[in-house]
Amino acid sequence: MTALRDGALLELRGLKTWFPIRAGVLQRITGHVKAVDGVDLAIYPGETLALVGESGCGKTTVGRTILRLVEATGGSVLYDGVDIAALPAAQFHPYRRRVQIVMQDPGSALDPRATVRDSIAEGMDAFAIGASQEERTERVATLMRQVSLDPETMWRYPHEFSGGQRQRICIARALAVEPSLLICDEATSALDVSIQAQILNLLADLQEKRKLTYLFITHDLGVVRYFATRVAVMYLGRIVELGPAERIFAEPRHPYTKALLASVPSLDPAQRGIKPAALGDVPSPANPPPGCHYHPRCGVRLPDCSRIDPPVVTFADGMCRCVLAEGQSSAIQQPQ
Repeated sequence: MTALRDGALLELRGLKTWFPIRAGVLQRITGHVKAVDGVDLAIYPGETLALVGESGCGKTTVGRTILRLVEATGGSVLYDGVDIAALPAAQFHPYRRRVQIVMQDPGSALDPRATVRDSIAEGMDAFAIGASQEERTERVATLMRQVSLDPETMWRYPHEFSGGQRQRICIARALAVEPSLLICDEATSALDVSIQAQILNLLADLQEKRKLTYLFITHDLGVVRYFATRVAVMYLGRIVELGPAERIFAEPRHPYTKALLASVPSLDPAQRGIKPAALGDVPSPANPPPGCHYHPRCGVRLPDCSRIDPPVVTFADGMCRCVLAEGQSSAIQQPQ
């Protein structure tokens, strides 16, 4: 057992997930895509931690690595002080119940050949929850009511439901095994705006009633502002800023965070064009820039940014990985 940081539910320590690049007839490894490259992150009971960033930054890979849908290359994933990333498959099985995921596309997440009842009960069957099939059917009915679906429709198939209803089915399926942590991977991005609001309200209500903890993976900062307790900003496989959602939106510290916020449309003319935007395209995670990964796109970079890996500067409410943040805090921890 390993002590978790200040009572965290789950903690990532130096997490790396690299994918090999193969070339030639013999398919030799010629490099790696560093999708996740040394992530340190703690998730606390009852909170909603939003993991945000542009497409390709590695945020979805973080969620999939926690669930071991892909295997970590290095580092640790600690749950209850146990490194679940290092457990043999048989020993990992009980922990799989405690962390569940809601995917982006509910249509592809559900088996079109299975009824809604069977889809929701699938986890109960795998973990032997419920004494009989009749009891599991009753549990399915209860779960459907909790996500505002009519239990009478449990014998229908996924194609008979709307996109918002299918996402409710996926939420019910995730809750069927009574998890502590729910990973929502772009869970509202495929839905209409009005349906997004309904799903977010549902998740907030379930969190309060079931004492759930959320890792909310998204690129939609509007959703983050409405829903998140804390925000972790990710760029090219690394966390570059972490802090309370209110402070991140009011006083972002990292130039990349400011660029993300600048991309959000504003109805206030006074707020338009006052924050620096990112310059150029995102570099490839297979060949990240030297020094600060963000420096080629940063409008306020310094000469040393192209050759020196920036320090992790810690604050009372979070951290920032940028040399410009050094003068704002005396507590500096060099990156691992």
